Amino acid sequence: MLFFPTPFLQLISNLRNRHIFILDVISWWLAAPLALALRLDGFADHPRYATALIVYLIVASALRGVLFRAFGLYARYWRYASVDELLLIAFAVGVTTALLALLFGGIIPRVNILNNDLPRSIPLIDGGIVFLAASGVRFSVRLAERFRQQQLGNQSARTRVVIFGAGSAGTMLVREMQQNPALGLMPVAFLDADPAKHGTWILGVPVVGDRSKLREVVNKYGAQQAIIAMPSASGKTMRELARLCRELDLPVKTAPSVFELRDGCVTVRQLRSVDITDLLRREPIRIEMDDIARLLQGKRVLVTGAGGSIGSELCRQIARCAPAELVLLGHGENSIFHIHHELQNGNTQYATCHIPIIADIRDGARLRAIFERYQPHIVFHAAAHKHVPLMEANIEEAVTNNVLGTRNLIECASAIGVEHFVLISTDKAVNPTSVMGATKRVAEMLVQSAAARTGKNFVAVRFGNVLDSRGSVVPLFRQQIASGGPITVTHPDVRRFFMTIPEAVQLVLQTTVLAEPGAIYVLDMGEPIKIVDLAYDLIRLSGYHPDDIEIKFTGLRPGEKLYEELFVPGEDYHHTRHPKIFIAQNGQSPISNPQSTINALIAAAQSSQPDAVRHLLRELVPEYQPPELNVNV
Repeated sequence: MLFFPTPFLQLISNLRNRHIFILDVISWWLAAPLALALRLDGFADHPRYATALIVYLIVASALRGVLFRAFGLYARYWRYASVDELLLIAFAVGVTTALLALLFGGIIPRVNILNNDLPRSIPLIDGGIVFLAASGVRFSVRLAERFRQQQLGNQSARTRVVIFGAGSAGTMLVREMQQNPALGLMPVAFLDADPAKHGTWILGVPVVGDRSKLREVVNKYGAQQAIIAMPSASGKTMRELARLCRELDLPVKTAPSVFELRDGCVTVRQLRSVDITDLLRREPIRIEMDDIARLLQGKRVLVTGAGGSIGSELCRQIARCAPAELVLLGHGENSIFHIHHELQNGNTQYATCHIPIIADIRDGARLRAIFERYQPHIVFHAAAHKHVPLMEANIEEAVTNNVLGTRNLIECASAIGVEHFVLISTDKAVNPTSVMGATKRVAEMLVQSAAARTGKNFVAVRFGNVLDSRGSVVPLFRQQIASGGPITVTHPDVRRFFMTIPEAVQLVLQTTVLAEPGAIYVLDMGEPIKIVDLAYDLIRLSGYHPDDIEIKFTGLRPGEKLYEELFVPGEDYHHTRHPKIFIAQNGQSPISNPQSTINALIAAAQSSQPDAVRHLLRELVPEYQPPELNVNV
């Protein structure tokens, strides 16, 4: 790196717009005589054009002074000048040059007011010199500040960083590190899979090769930390990069995934440790965000369970689509407080009206008052009791919340003419072995019945486990690892479908655009994952060897099964226009009068009759196998 005296760099970087204006004026008065000398191969003939040259200098200076100020060239902070500012300088110089060429090359010669007209090429040559001077002065401020910061940064300890990915994300991170040495990070090398980039330099940082060169980078460049700047990398790639860094005892952080990025920009502040969600990444899912935004913009939207894992992410993504109102409805005051506070105060991109409501969806009168007051156009129903073993011990609560609560919401939505109603369902509603799964299947039936009755877009969305959601297996495993183990896994062969929270919510929102009354949408969950493999990944990510933490198998709990399914027997299914969303059809209740049976089910739950509840659930959902009947897990 070049070295300049610090006082000199300080002087240049402290130039302000008033100083730049003075330098501009000097350059304007020097550029025209120089342009004439270049045109005439010397200064010998300058006296002959003295009058014309003076007139030109006066007119050009006045015109440039006015237009440069009008174009904002004296209202910029040039320490952070970019290509945009360079284009602005070019545009301002181009406009003034065109006007001067028109004036001195066309108008003045015709009126014959000067004894000797300047050569017509002078405005063009003069404009080129002025452009070089104007851009040179301004970008010297930026370069001086960059060199000054680098030299100051080199005087303190900085962590030497190797970056996986020489694309836009990696470039953004390098630029930020270079502009802000206080971050304590010094990029020393890129590693990228694209052979065309190998041997090139980006922002002064070499692209050494692909990931196989990591050991060489550590030895040659003294890399002390790795950063994975590949937002769209697959889970397989993330696993491989994490393994390579682990073998070299190289700390590694990652940029957000494509599901976490909001505006496409990556900053050092967003870097985090590699997590289990990164190891399970699938191919990026493309959603029709413009269509979703058009649907939600200006609408009144209500989200139940708004403080939960899915509900809160729904609120974040919906808020970005500028609804007229977003009603945050939930039973837990703390969770509703947190998501409301985040939306109100955490980020200006959530600029909309957020209304926190504490209510129990089992309270029909309370719900009716809420719906009549806020008149939502769209409802996302994410409130539910979801813990399988816990609901086996609390059957009545599962029914009153998942069935009665859903029915109350549907009745309120139907009464005021809600346009879209989306139920968040689960793969556990398919061939359920648990009360939770059976009650969610009944909730799906209620949605289908309402769609047939109203003709409105009442739909359900069915997907599997949400990775790292509240109460899920990942937080439990982390807690057990922190305690030194053992990690408890129910069975060595148990498998589950997993999605990340942002991924699931994006697809849920996509179904509102696809809405077909009564449809049950099923999200493509990819391949099921063995829970024991998940446990081993978390052990490694926590810095331990798999032999350091015991894994203890405890046996399947009440209501659990080894494998989850996504379709009910007898359902036909096919792809929608979105490749990651299926639609299931012909899955209606086989009994002739399900509403009376649902009424009896709710009554049995409210009067604490668990045996009657199980019997009625079995009648409504024949594929439901209560524990005493469940012989095939």
